[in-house]
Amino acid sequence: MTNGGRGGFSRAGLDRLTTTLGTMIDQGAAAGLVALVARGDMVHVVAAGARELAAQAPMRRDTLFRIASMTKPVVAAAAMILVEAGALRLDDPVDRWLPELADRRVLRRLDGPLDDTVPAQRPITLRDLMTFRLGLGIIMAPSASYPIQRAIADAGLLPSPIPPAMTPDELVARYGALPLMHQPGERWMYNVGSEILGVLVERVAARPLADFLEARIFTPLGMADTFYVVPPDKRDRLARVYQPGDDGRFVPWTGAPETPVHPGGSTGLVSTVDDYLAFARMLLGGGGRVLKPESVALMTQDHLTPEQKAASPFVPGFWDGRGWGFGLGVTTDPEAALPRGYGWDGGLGTSWRNDPEHGLTGILLTQRPMTSPHMPELATAFWRLAYEAIV
Repeated sequence: MTNGGRGGFSRAGLDRLTTTLGTMIDQGAAAGLVALVARGDMVHVVAAGARELAAQAPMRRDTLFRIASMTKPVVAAAAMILVEAGALRLDDPVDRWLPELADRRVLRRLDGPLDDTVPAQRPITLRDLMTFRLGLGIIMAPSASYPIQRAIADAGLLPSPIPPAMTPDELVARYGALPLMHQPGERWMYNVGSEILGVLVERVAARPLADFLEARIFTPLGMADTFYVVPPDKRDRLARVYQPGDDGRFVPWTGAPETPVHPGGSTGLVSTVDDYLAFARMLLGGGGRVLKPESVALMTQDHLTPEQKAASPFVPGFWDGRGWGFGLGVTTDPEAALPRGYGWDGGLGTSWRNDPEHGLTGILLTQRPMTSPHMPELATAFWRLAYEAIV
């Protein structure tokens, strides 16, 4: 479906996008997808494959997807709403709201025993949470390589596309019982900053995170299909998550509970391609009725120094032409790779970017869990075709 407009996409380019994505679904890249590219007043949507294989239910434009880590930018925007209101300040310690994280101890060595620590050189701040520099996060090594990893597993805090099965208070208490892996502000480490940020937003706003997001982001933007718990009358629109079985055929993934114990700051939202477009366009347009332009600028700029990137290994090539903003990735070298601009991906096979230079928004929604931090072939093809379609 395309609305005509100037400075948008070529018809031939959109046809290639539609045909290629459909062919990749037919060849088994995923059970199904909904993809969107938007530029100016031109919006093109592709729906291919099935949202539920056994019932042969086709993907539709209004299909609901578990967007996993695409939750992170939404919660970062919620935190910036509180900053604009004066309830939080970026460089203030979070101890007042998260006393469980006060007076931290830091491991002398990442591979050392949990009691071999030194005092933290300073408190954790809101900026540390937003930029993933609080000193806690994912270690890209087998999950039992270090004592701290085993402690994280024992605490039920292993990373997952699904929020941890515990209350917000339990989540912070369990992190508070662990030493930091690095000094606050020293290195970037993925994921935990957003988990704790969700609890911080909830405590400062004095209301459940889901309610705050609904009131301050979803309702103003008309995002009626974005939530943590799918309402009963919309469950037939939820895409099933599938992963390849031993014989290569897709089998249902059983890791997603119907009702999360705790709406997460790092993951857990369900949304549609049009709802997430509303959020993306809010950022691309400078904040609209949700945020000030200055807040959007802060969210979408790189906050990491070259030294911090060098000290923060994730996967090979991750920092080549890239940086980190508030809850999202930022391209710092437009020639380094596609996609450009800023945005993030979800571990259940979703991807979003805004490219302000080209006025482009792209969203790809599938429900095939990622097996690597590297972008899947389907997403790589989507972004290449999206840029080729620009005129």
